[in-house]
Amino acid sequence: MTQNYTEGYEYLSSQFPEVSGYDFYREMFPNNERSDERHMDYSHPNAIYLYREQTSDGFKRMRRRIMFSDQWENDYMEFIEQNPLTLCSGLSYRGKSNKLEHAQRMNALIFDLDGVGLKELRNLFLRFGGDPTRLRRLPMPTYLVLSGTGLHVCYFFREPIDLYPNIKIQLKSLKYDLTFRMWEYKATSQNKEIQYQSINQSFRMVGSINEKHGNQIVAFRIGDPVTLEYLNAYARPENRVDVNKPFRPSKITREAAREAYPEWYERVIVKGEKYPKKWDIAGKVHGDDPYALYHWWLRQIWQSTPTNVMFRRRSFGRICRLRLRISRWCSMRMR
Repeated sequence: MTQNYTEGYEYLSSQFPEVSGYDFYREMFPNNERSDERHMDYSHPNAIYLYREQTSDGFKRMRRRIMFSDQWENDYMEFIEQNPLTLCSGLSYRGKSNKLEHAQRMNALIFDLDGVGLKELRNLFLRFGGDPTRLRRLPMPTYLVLSGTGLHVCYFFREPIDLYPNIKIQLKSLKYDLTFRMWEYKATSQNKEIQYQSINQSFRMVGSINEKHGNQIVAFRIGDPVTLEYLNAYARPENRVDVNKPFRPSKITREAAREAYPEWYERVIVKGEKYPKKWDIAGKVHGDDPYALYHWWLRQIWQSTPTNVMFRRRSFGRICRLRLRISRWCSMRMR
């Protein structure tokens, strides 16, 4: 158990209520599915966590598990509590994978602030809340979590944020902006190098054990859930999130696209086809160019840059060998 952890626990426990890991994640993810529910339209994304399992052959393996609401109490006691390594992010996902591409909603924005002792903790509370236009002011967090040598600063959202493609990019900019604002060497952190993390970053779970330092991960309720507008106020205007821009705006006007890409305009705008166009290999092979794929690779090689020409040459060699096999097969069929 580190000195930072001991000092932080004494300071926070004397002023704020400690919350169990069961209640912490129940509040973060109130809308998880039941285990007997299956919404195939992905209208109910779920939290996904990882935990270490000791197998019968002596190996330690990481397992992935969905946080179903009706099983959470038993799962917490079996897989999370006192486990030396459990990880969870502040996002909920569609399906069974916790990759960023499958993330559907953000329930909490979490920051990892390393090297926080008593002095740094006091400085943080001098900066939490207040006028966001003032230098180094920080939004008041919902929870502070003692992880070992530092803090997890957690902002729970009143309403989860839908993670459209462009919203993910904007949230990354917002998190980087607030990380820079929060992390100040010798003031709020003992570490000089700022640690920027993805919005999909997983953190040690409340109630588990930090095996490196031997302490339990504990959470303290500091403030209320927040809104995205509240966090935006503490960031630079160019790094704020605009939920009205769920997709990246086009860099070309519709009129210009009609002139530059007439085939695409006819297919997508006029006919309303929403799916990407697939390359008609059968039509090419049985049409006027039986070796269309071969000729496409030729064009790629001639257009290659020095950095990727070797890769394309190797691929071209495979294509040449494939063409030879096809030619031999065709000649045998014609006999």
